[in-house]
Amino acid sequence: MKVLFVCLGNICRSPLAEAIFNKKINHLTNRDLFQTDSCGTGNYNVGDLPDPRTVRVAFKNDVPIQHVARQLSRQDIEYYDLVLVMDRHNLKSTLSLAEPHHHMKIKLVRSYDPLGQGDVPDPYYGDEKDFDDVFEILNRSIEKLVDELAR
Repeated sequence: MKVLFVCLGNICRSPLAEAIFNKKINHLTNRDLFQTDSCGTGNYNVGDLPDPRTVRVAFKNDVPIQHVARQLSRQDIEYYDLVLVMDRHNLKSTLSLAEPHHHMKIKLVRSYDPLGQGDVPDPYYGDEKDFDDVFEILNRSIEKLVDELAR
């Protein structure tokens, strides 16, 4: 199963989601069957490392994170089995890039959130608490996702 996480700039939410997913599948006996990556719909941060606040929240929660930002491509949508986007803006951008027969594999990451659907807010213009909140949303959403994929 190839899973792609998508946000706007690929320095806050999607690299954190990818890192959380990788940590959660690490205990699975079939973890080698999973492949993950993340990217952004925009090209603002191509080549950049994750935002330092993203790195701090990952470190604080014992989640290893290594990533270099890149932009979403049509080939990504074709290649990955599941494309999980952070908000409705990313959803619209991703769907517009995708061929119609790929639309069913593009979803909001919070479609797995046990506390309810919606957007993962962009913490970029916020403070450390906003990054903590995003971590909690992603952590519980990805926990449910991994549980479903492990079955």
